[in-house]
Amino acid sequence: MAHIHPTALVDPKAQLGENVTIGAYTIVGPNVRIDEGTSFGAHCVVEGHTTIGRDNKFYSNVAVGGDPQDKKYAGEPTCLEIGDRNTIRECCTFNTGTVQDEGITRVGDDNWIMAYVHVAHDCRVGNKIILANSVQLAGHVHVGDWAIVGGMSGVHQFVKIGAHAMTGMCSALGQDLPPFVMAQGNMASAHGVNLEGLRRRGFSAERLSAVKQMHKALYRQGLTLEQTKGQIDGLKASHPEAVADVELMLSFLAASTRGIVR
Repeated sequence: MAHIHPTALVDPKAQLGENVTIGAYTIVGPNVRIDEGTSFGAHCVVEGHTTIGRDNKFYSNVAVGGDPQDKKYAGEPTCLEIGDRNTIRECCTFNTGTVQDEGITRVGDDNWIMAYVHVAHDCRVGNKIILANSVQLAGHVHVGDWAIVGGMSGVHQFVKIGAHAMTGMCSALGQDLPPFVMAQGNMASAHGVNLEGLRRRGFSAERLSAVKQMHKALYRQGLTLEQTKGQIDGLKASHPEAVADVELMLSFLAASTRGIVR
């Protein structure tokens, strides 16, 4: 059964799984589902059409499932979906989606989300991501698996951050950040490859070599984007172990709508 502090207010229509913990003065609305093992600290608000998976830990003063901060929002029943095993620290805010997109804001699994992070409407946050303190994601932002966004960074609406990418603290991203690339600054510019992060994730020497070659094609050879794509595609023959990494980069470049960080 759920463990609900006597000062918490949980709507009778809310669905709580086994061993869910609801802390002091926390409010849970009627259209909320929380799966087993998830805990909320004190003074949280969980509202809207919100579905939360298993074994998440929400610290105090988190507000999830609130209406999108979008002037076009007219009360449509949009959603927030959060996966499993996320750590979400104090004072984070996650909003539901809008009908101008798919109507869903999604956060995946195994993410480490530090204090004061904002995840706006229609964001897609993948798995095993780190969002450091006070990161602000505007609407429709997509963040790929294993990405790291440095503290106090801001991300413009519709920007995409590729898998394994990384930004330094206080960065401002106004364009898409390709997979594996490190960026820093306001506005952010590219500063090499996230090699140490890739090594920690078990990338082989051949895969690291392919990542370096992709970075070289993107940033150091003065090629057009179409020329760059062709050169990157050619790495599949010379680096067969890195075919999935090459495909990841090519898919990202094909989907980019705001241009890439240079």
